[in-house]
Amino acid sequence: MDQENLTVFNEFILMGITNHPELQAPFFGLFLIIYMVSLLGNLGIIILTEVDSRLQTPMYFFLKHLAFIDLGNSTAVGPKMLVNFVAIQNIIPYNWCATQLAFIIYFVLNELYILAAMAYDRYVAICNPLLYTVIMSKRVCWVLVVIPSLYSASLSLVTTIKIFISSFCGNNVISHFYCDSLPLLTLICSSTREIELIILIFSAFTFVSSLLIILVSYILILLAILRMNSAEGRSKAFSTCGSHLTVVVVLYGTLFFMYGQPKSSHSFDTDKMTSLFYTLVIPMLNPIIYSLRNTEVKGAMWRIWENLCKRLISSPI
Repeated sequence: MDQENLTVFNEFILMGITNHPELQAPFFGLFLIIYMVSLLGNLGIIILTEVDSRLQTPMYFFLKHLAFIDLGNSTAVGPKMLVNFVAIQNIIPYNWCATQLAFIIYFVLNELYILAAMAYDRYVAICNPLLYTVIMSKRVCWVLVVIPSLYSASLSLVTTIKIFISSFCGNNVISHFYCDSLPLLTLICSSTREIELIILIFSAFTFVSSLLIILVSYILILLAILRMNSAEGRSKAFSTCGSHLTVVVVLYGTLFFMYGQPKSSHSFDTDKMTSLFYTLVIPMLNPIIYSLRNTEVKGAMWRIWENLCKRLISSPI
């Protein structure tokens, strides 16, 4: 492409969720509520797992990191999207766009492996209960968190750098409400074959490998549960997996719907709706699912509330 057709962008314009002005205010209110629930819910999970001694187990260690990832994921998108609802023009600076893309890729990839680590933790707890504390030591837990985090960070940086060292041309309008890789690729003048190949290979590897760990873990869990003689034991085993299974089905179902559709039926409007789900709705749902379906989390919340009430009553006026 001729040099004069190349453009150096200092900023991008985000198309946003809708082009209808009358929907801006209702959407602002709706997504403000979703983001605030996500913020308070995930912060609550992080605080609960830190201050309550009964939640100092590997299961809640991973849950705390899941809450941190969900908090980061929603914060990478939510505040800027809310500002764009009230702004005259939805502008995002070039460097902010690159930073937003890097964080979103990091948090999404990391979440898949955290869910895989949680599935493995449930497998060990149910299938090897006597060796649980030995196998799931603090060191092993940190390894299961740090290695996927480094992998996600590396892949995020490679993808972001590859996109942003490319030459952009034409307009600077991104057909999305945040800086996502697929809309950005359409603005690149040079060949995007290498970048698309990197995204395809590593996304497929991450999706398949994490899902495989989850499926194998739950197949072994199911076999172990079926061998149990006690109905109470089976019920307890199922209840410890219920919250995690719900989160897995929602997230993987969303990602499969987004990336598994044929290229001919692919549209950025569909991407927007699906992206809204895994960047804002799922981070809001996860703490709700774990709070409502988990008796230990509800117990921890009740104990903190009781202690707070006692302190307020006993404190001098």
